[in-house]
Amino acid sequence: MNQFSWQLSLLRKSVKKKQKLRLILDSLAEAPERSALELGTSQGLLGYFFRQKKGFWVNADEDLANLREAKSLLGSNLVQVVGTKLPFRHEAFDLIVCPDYLEHVEEDELCLQEIARTLKPGGEVIIVTPHTGPGLFLYRLRRLVGLRPEVYGHKRDGYNWRELEERLRKVHLEPERHEIISRLFSEGLELLINLIYVRLLSGRRQTRLRDGHIRPMSRQEFQAKRFWLSLYSLIYPIFWIISQLDKLISFSPGYLVIVWAKKPVARNQALLPR
Repeated sequence: MNQFSWQLSLLRKSVKKKQKLRLILDSLAEAPERSALELGTSQGLLGYFFRQKKGFWVNADEDLANLREAKSLLGSNLVQVVGTKLPFRHEAFDLIVCPDYLEHVEEDELCLQEIARTLKPGGEVIIVTPHTGPGLFLYRLRRLVGLRPEVYGHKRDGYNWRELEERLRKVHLEPERHEIISRLFSEGLELLINLIYVRLLSGRRQTRLRDGHIRPMSRQEFQAKRFWLSLYSLIYPIFWIISQLDKLISFSPGYLVIVWAKKPVARNQALLPR
């Protein structure tokens, strides 16, 4: 709840996070009666803004260390989970947001089945993952400079939007639309930032988190890197200007996909009086 939290400080200097957050928030109406799950809350950054859309929110993650950091921002309703066996009843949620989580799960099909099981008929799911496909050569460049998927905590590079939509259909979730963002300039800048942090600043981490270690993952780490982060803040306006060049290549493939899907209402349920 602290507007000066270290998590919010990181958001202010992340082009990619702000872009995907804006797209998700723009798609959500305020709904005080809604029950919602954020699966993969990490340190609570996106969940802080999701909760401002009202309703009853549960924010879940696999790592206890992540949840401890999220507690300072979110306060309550934090749950440690395993994505392939969610501890929630059938049809518990009107909305499930799964930001940058599915690519971290070994048995991703089981995770999608659990998302479908815990979503109410007529409910919505929003999946955010890295986008793969022809022409996305930065994935190969990552490996060449030593940033293998495991550095990010990834089990796979990501999903092509067609593949992801087909996987959703297999668990009886109907894709409605998708957005692809973070093209060459934005993603290239993020790769550079990740490389500098991993190679020069991160040091050896004792706790292995499911979402890797490509940025500060705790208040303590943020404070320890404050000098370097202040230097980055000085050059961030230049990075932001470069990222806007993505608009000149909007026809090109992007590196992040967001898919919105619904769980169909059974025919007999649709006919019931309200």
